[in-house]
Amino acid sequence: MDETVAEYIRRTVLKIPRDEIKMMLQKWGFLSEAQLETVNFRQMKDNVSQDVVQLCEENSADIKQAAVLDIIYNNIYPNKRIWSVYQMNKTGEETEFFDLTDFKKKFKRRLRSALKNVTINFREYEDNAIWIRIAWGTPYTKPNQYKTSYVVYHSQTPYVFISASVLRSNLPLLCQALVIASNYHDIREMELRSHSLNSLKDIVFKRYSQNFQTYYPRPLPERNVAPETDLRIIQENRNEKERIQRLNREVFGDGPQPKIEFAQYKLETMFKSDPKMDVLDKKEPFRCLVKFSSPHLLESLKSLAPAGMADAPLSQLLTCIPQKARNYFKIREKKGLLPGSFVSP
Repeated sequence: MDETVAEYIRRTVLKIPRDEIKMMLQKWGFLSEAQLETVNFRQMKDNVSQDVVQLCEENSADIKQAAVLDIIYNNIYPNKRIWSVYQMNKTGEETEFFDLTDFKKKFKRRLRSALKNVTINFREYEDNAIWIRIAWGTPYTKPNQYKTSYVVYHSQTPYVFISASVLRSNLPLLCQALVIASNYHDIREMELRSHSLNSLKDIVFKRYSQNFQTYYPRPLPERNVAPETDLRIIQENRNEKERIQRLNREVFGDGPQPKIEFAQYKLETMFKSDPKMDVLDKKEPFRCLVKFSSPHLLESLKSLAPAGMADAPLSQLLTCIPQKARNYFKIREKKGLLPGSFVSP
C-alpha cells in the first residue's frame, strides 16, 4: 500500500470519535469482522489508527477504498463542512428517466477531459442522494486528497448541495460536469449557505413547518422594588406581550426552524427625501447588497420582537429568507435580475 494512502487512512481514523470508530469501519466494509476483532478500540486513538492501517496494508488498500471511508465520515458528520445550494434548470418541461450508470460515466468524462489529475468517487444512499467526492490536482501534480469537493445530488430533484474545495477555480468545471451528466441546461447558486446540510434540504424540499412555539425569556425578579400598583399598566404590558406572541406566531408558526447561517440578496428601492433638500440630481433607485450571517439565522430573527429589538410584526425583508430561497428563479425571471440575487418585496 502506498505511503500516502496509509497516512490518509490514519488521519481519517483519527478524526472519528473513539466510540464510533468500529461502527464506521463496519459501514466501510473493507475490513472483515474477524480483522476488526483483532483491534483494541479502547487503546489510544493513535494506536488504533496504526492497527487499522496495518490491516489495510494486508488487504492492499488503495486511494479508492480510502476515499469511500472519507465519504462515510462526511455523510455522518456533514456539519464539518460549509454547504451551498445550487439549482439546475431545464429548457423544457420534459422528464427523463435517471440512469445512475450513465450519470457517473458522463460526470467522469467531463471532468477528466478538462483535468486529468482528478480523483472521483461515488456512493449512493437510501434517500436517492448521490454523494460525490472530488480530489483535485493540477496538470503537473497529483490530486490533493486533503482538499476535496463534495457534491450531494438528489436524482429526483434539480437541487445540488456543494461543499467546494479551497480552489474556487475548479467550481465552474464541477458545475459543467453536473449539468451535462444530469441532462440539465444550466445551474445557478441560490446564495444560501450553512453548515447544516439537513436544514438546507428542509428548505428547498419544503420539508419543514414554518410554525414554531415562540420562547419568551422571563425577566429576573428585582429586589427591593415596590410591586406594581397600577393594574392598567400591568394589563397593557400583558396585552402587548400577547400581541407580539400572536404576530410572531403568525409569521413563524409553531414548528422547528431549519438552521441557516448565511443568506444574501440584492435590494433595490427608491430613495425618498425632501425635494427642497435636493439630495439627488437624478431619480435613480437605491441599490445595496444585504447580507445576513448568524450561527442560527432564523432563530435570531424570530427573537428580535420578543427581546424588544424590533417592532412586531417583523418586516418581510427579514422573514422572507426561506421563501426567497425556494422562489429564487421565479423572482429572477420576473424581475430580470442577475443570477444570485434576491429582491425584497
